[in-house]
Amino acid sequence: MSNNLTLMSKVKEILKAYTEGVSKSMIKRMTGVSRNTVKGFIRQFIAMDTSIDVILEMKDADLELLFKAQPTFEYDPRHKALIEFFPEVDKALKKKGNTRQKMWEKYIMQHPDGYKATQFNERYRQWSKRVNSTMHIDHKAGDKMYVDYAGDTLQIVNLESGETTKVQVFVAILGASQLTYVEASMSQCKEDFIASCENALRYFGGVPMAIVTDNLKSAVTKSDKYEPTLNEAFRDFVEHYRMVALPAGPYKPRHKALVEGAVKIIYRVIFSVLRERTFTSLEQLNAAIWELLEVHNTSLLKGRPYSRRQMFDEIERHTLQPLAFYSYELKNKRVATVSKTNYVCLSEDKHYYSVPYKYIGKKVAILYSQSHVDIYYRYDHIASHHRDRRPYMFTTVVDHLATKHQYASDWNFWP
Repeated sequence: MSNNLTLMSKVKEILKAYTEGVSKSMIKRMTGVSRNTVKGFIRQFIAMDTSIDVILEMKDADLELLFKAQPTFEYDPRHKALIEFFPEVDKALKKKGNTRQKMWEKYIMQHPDGYKATQFNERYRQWSKRVNSTMHIDHKAGDKMYVDYAGDTLQIVNLESGETTKVQVFVAILGASQLTYVEASMSQCKEDFIASCENALRYFGGVPMAIVTDNLKSAVTKSDKYEPTLNEAFRDFVEHYRMVALPAGPYKPRHKALVEGAVKIIYRVIFSVLRERTFTSLEQLNAAIWELLEVHNTSLLKGRPYSRRQMFDEIERHTLQPLAFYSYELKNKRVATVSKTNYVCLSEDKHYYSVPYKYIGKKVAILYSQSHVDIYYRYDHIASHHRDRRPYMFTTVVDHLATKHQYASDWNFWP
């Protein structure tokens, strides 16, 4: 192949013409590129075993790196068998315990005249670099879920006033299978963020070992290079689902490349379609998102004979932890002083809850959700009640009362 610099736009022109059946001689005349160079690019394109659409969508810089990194293989049966085996290698390496050496041993048993281990590893590395458009990390099944928000927004329209409201788009992706979840929400506040994370877990049908965030304010109160500080609500959420939270370190692109790559794809397969349509509610918009999302998850991955959904069902579904029996309920916190009658008032509802009488006069923390009220003294859980929103009423556990007061629990004074 010529050592002269060939613009990548020329490469695209050459390969597009070739796939349309134009002869090499005609391509030479059309592009002004030497015949040997034309043949070299076509030979590499055939060896890549990819579609022309993938090539045409690539940026020039990425395409240049690809053609520089890709050696010119002779298109023989050995190479064809090797390329056909690589998707199996890619899938197997996502399972714990598998290695390239083990996969080469399996390959050489099936193809005794195949490539030696060194060539096998080098060509797999080149193949993997081509089919994995984001910075490559070997993701293990059931290991991590990556979450982030798209930088762009979608919108819903009020039919009566014509007013448009921008909505945020949340994206979650499992590392190994790349199964993706997307939903629109009204904001990136911690309530909406945690609800979206939970909806993603419900969509996947299980819980990975860890969740990786991008130092979002809805998850992290203090960003730090080594140990970011989680906000209390998000920490409570990950504990509820028995996960580990791993905020992506600042200036660590490898930590978030997968979800950023997913966002770029979502722009193409979801945003580009939905921006041509009008939606009047969040529910209507999400229904449209999920319809397109299913097409995305069931489409074949680039360079592989299987989809994200197929990969998930085969290697990742069974590795996820089971979902918690109860959905997570976001808890709010109040501090109150236990009265002389050993009750605390939840000021939001103006309702009173009993605590053990020995805590009279102590300051306690009240953590409450939509359905439950839990009371803590320092680090000890001292009382739990179902939430009652009736103002100026009392919820009582008889055992909380001093013995001389317990007879009063039968009075109507404490309903």
